[in-house]
Amino acid sequence: MRETVTKSKRLVIKIGSSLLVDEQGPQSETFKGLALQINALLEKGLEVILVSSGAIAIGSRELGWNHTGRTIPEKQAAAAVGQIGLCEIYRNHFARYHRKVAQILVTRSGLGERERFLNARHTLNGLLKLGVVPIVNENDTVATDEIRFGDNDILSATIVNLVGAELLIILTDVDGLYDRPPTPSGPKPKLIGTIEKIADNIDVIASGPDGTFGRGGMITKLEAAKSAARSGASTIVCNGRAEDSILRATRGEEIGTWIVAGDKLQSRKHWLAFTANTKGTLQLDEGASKALKEGGRSLLPAGIQSVLGQFRMGDPVACLDPSGDEIARGLVSYDAEDIKRVRGRKAKDIVSVLGYSNGDEIIHRDDLVWLEGPEA
Repeated sequence: MRETVTKSKRLVIKIGSSLLVDEQGPQSETFKGLALQINALLEKGLEVILVSSGAIAIGSRELGWNHTGRTIPEKQAAAAVGQIGLCEIYRNHFARYHRKVAQILVTRSGLGERERFLNARHTLNGLLKLGVVPIVNENDTVATDEIRFGDNDILSATIVNLVGAELLIILTDVDGLYDRPPTPSGPKPKLIGTIEKIADNIDVIASGPDGTFGRGGMITKLEAAKSAARSGASTIVCNGRAEDSILRATRGEEIGTWIVAGDKLQSRKHWLAFTANTKGTLQLDEGASKALKEGGRSLLPAGIQSVLGQFRMGDPVACLDPSGDEIARGLVSYDAEDIKRVRGRKAKDIVSVLGYSNGDEIIHRDDLVWLEGPEA
């Protein structure tokens, strides 16, 4: 029994297009089962946000294609057509239980802006209070990188942090994560029931041929689980075709793979680490890099070797060690041009060089998240 899972009150459910659409079109029974199970959770007082793929797959069918678009403009066109159909299908199925649905379209780049991130949080919280089921998807009609490389697994983990969810359920077309990729002639892979520390198991990949309309694989599910764990949320990856898979997962049954929640990272620091759009780069010397990797230290001007990009006070920037690896991110206390003027100097020189001071720290430790070292 996964007792901590049963205590979750707010959860995010992600379902991929391979479960929702096949060569014949939208799978009515899948949508029906989703609505039935989510309504049952709502009846118990839980709050549910659904992250759903499927717009491009449905739109391509509406357009009479046997593919999902061969160019980015074609994919965007399919998404524009398919979003209407996808939301209408959900609306009809949830209407059987007198439930309202709301469509929320976001982009990862949009959520990378702190103001938009907070606005999205307020919107989702407002919908949950009203008892509406939010259906979130990437806005593929305007996105480009998301269509090429993005995946709603990663988006679902961002939503977990956005709303402070305690559980992420990722529905896929296999039973969970396996200890090795399946091969025609090799030994049968073993299902992994529990992963205690996702950071130690990021290379565990259950790979196989993707569905015609699917994009993304098990590696993105592991990345999503790692991000969710840093939000203090558990993740369950399970087969969405299994009977009552969502209800069984929330009851703590041994279904799929359970990735245990890690130490919760402050929401703003989680945003910095996983979602924020960095505006520039600070190249650090060996001493500053070591101090940041050890954790608990602010970044002072003396440790900065070079400044790249145009950014303003309060913008997120990336911190690189001498080898060029990103080791931290933070919100700067000075503009890029001012940091260039004080880089390599002692903190006491800031006033004499700039004529003012926002403090000794270029990035205060409260505004800094470490990607390497103890906190990471």
